[in-house]
Amino acid sequence: MTDPKYYAPHGGLPPQTDLLTGRAIFTTSYAVIPKGVMRDIVTSYFPGWNKTRAWILARPITGFAETFAQYIMEVSQGGGSDAPEPDAKAEAALFTVEGRFTLTVDGKRHDMQPGSYAYIPPGAKWAVSNSNAEAACFHWIRKSYEPVPGLAAPKSFVINERDVKPIAMPDTNGVWSTTRFVDPADMAHDMHVTIVNFEPGGVIPFAETHVMEHGLYVLEGKAVYRLNGDWVEVEAGDFMWLRAFCPQACYAGGPGRFRYLLYKDVNRHPKLTLP
Repeated sequence: MTDPKYYAPHGGLPPQTDLLTGRAIFTTSYAVIPKGVMRDIVTSYFPGWNKTRAWILARPITGFAETFAQYIMEVSQGGGSDAPEPDAKAEAALFTVEGRFTLTVDGKRHDMQPGSYAYIPPGAKWAVSNSNAEAACFHWIRKSYEPVPGLAAPKSFVINERDVKPIAMPDTNGVWSTTRFVDPADMAHDMHVTIVNFEPGGVIPFAETHVMEHGLYVLEGKAVYRLNGDWVEVEAGDFMWLRAFCPQACYAGGPGRFRYLLYKDVNRHPKLTLP
């Protein structure tokens, strides 16, 4: 596979001469948060984190995300946290898009670099630190883990996408593939975070309509996405939220690959009562 690319935001502000019109869209079935929205003045700061800021892309809220929260974390030199997660029931997935940092999980240290993925189960003791001059940028996806009686929670692991062979989707001649960090048949996991890859000309050839909620962050390239009847252009650095059952498809027109980091909730019965 060609060396992967990963888009990371850097903040800043547009000049006063720029037009206000952008591509941001917020509807009851989907949202698009384009990269141009990820500026300095929309960042958040968290207790227990030093020299770190975050762009919050999704959070559980009425009419928006229901199952997860997703941040882009930017940790400067000397920054990080010894107690990053305030919720003992939360599991985490981290995916690095820029720079390097040290992740420590239950006493074991991991060198995180672009393409590194980590799964952290609920209740694990973990920490993040950056001793490098370059800021480290990574996605942090949080979900309240749903335990199953008689089934142990997953164990933590760290891997780089370069060490995972993408799986081609059936009857696509390899132009559409998925890089999977977890076996889909492993019932211990109640969320999947994968990378979806399209070569130029690749498509999702039907309007997917399914129970899984999605968060999509475009890592590389550009495409046109079909969202609940609307065609929306997206590019590297854009984030999309898709509500459960929102019809979705895409065309990857090129000239290069189109790739995105994908979240979805899986392997559990739908709740029969609303929160």
